[in-house]
Amino acid sequence: MNPVSAVVVFIVIWWLVFFMALPVGIRRAQDVEEGSDPGAPANPRLLLRAGITTGVSAVVFVIVLVAVNAGLVDVFGRGG
Repeated sequence: MNPVSAVVVFIVIWWLVFFMALPVGIRRAQDVEEGSDPGAPANPRLLLRAGITTGVSAVVFVIVLVAVNAGLVDVFGRGG
C-alpha cells in the first residue's frame, strides 16, 4: 500500500470509529434553557473522544495494513 492510500484508509477508519463513538456515554442536559435543543448532550467531551478514536483507529489500521500486505485482502482490485 502506497503512503497516499494508507493515509486515505486511515482517515476513513478514523471517521467511522469517531461516528461510532459519538453516542457512547452521552447524557442529555437536565436543565434546558429557552432556545436550546433538549436532546443536546450535557458534556460531549469531543477532545477525549477524538483521542480515543485516534488510538482505536491506529490499532484497526495496523490490522488492515497487515492484512493487505499479507495478501489476505485485495483492496485495490489487482487480484487474479
